[in-house]
Amino acid sequence: MKRGGSDEAKRRAGEAAAEAVADGQVVGLGTGSTAAHAIRALGRAVDAGLDVEGIPTSYQSRELAREVGVPLTTLDDATPDIAIDGADQVADGDLIKGGGAAHAREKLVDAAADRFLVVADESKLADRLSVPVPVEVLPDAREPVAASIRDLGGEPDLRLAERKDGPVVTDNGNLVLDCDFGEIDDPAALAADLSACPGVLEHGLFVDLADAIYVGTDDGATVRER
Repeated sequence: MKRGGSDEAKRRAGEAAAEAVADGQVVGLGTGSTAAHAIRALGRAVDAGLDVEGIPTSYQSRELAREVGVPLTTLDDATPDIAIDGADQVADGDLIKGGGAAHAREKLVDAAADRFLVVADESKLADRLSVPVPVEVLPDAREPVAASIRDLGGEPDLRLAERKDGPVVTDNGNLVLDCDFGEIDDPAALAADLSACPGVLEHGLFVDLADAIYVGTDDGATVRER
């Protein structure tokens, strides 16, 4: 996987996906730098008269939506017509997500949407999924889950916070294990195995969920329908 997509490429992808949102729709608002461009584009569209509501997937996306003027709702009150979210890696339409530790709520919203649009730059594309898979675990389950991960052939690493001592804590109050499985030959099978581990709240394998991949470059964006 190539590294370091430009902000311009991310902007192109996010804005292209935002153009797919129609008047009157409910939109799942993803987390991360590329999804943020889509949220900002929606804010400009709302300012120009577009009637939409957003369902945020994290504190970050909620605050950005409020800042740019996108009205908000919840899954209790509405079902998203469309969701726009980024990815840490994309291979054959399957994804690894969770670099922002929001993958549990992201999967909930993305899976509930009628259409799920992935926004990414070319650096996120790969032939096979291979980056570490984020696994959100209950705090008391850290060691049992780590043992289960090793039994599945992975190497778990507790994600530590960058600007404070101690681990990253998700919006749900849990911990994140970044689990290196190398190249993943069967994402669906691994996803099922991870989901079956007691103490795992959610994992970052998004299998058979994406409907389209919006790939941004410095010159524009292409759409890959699934």
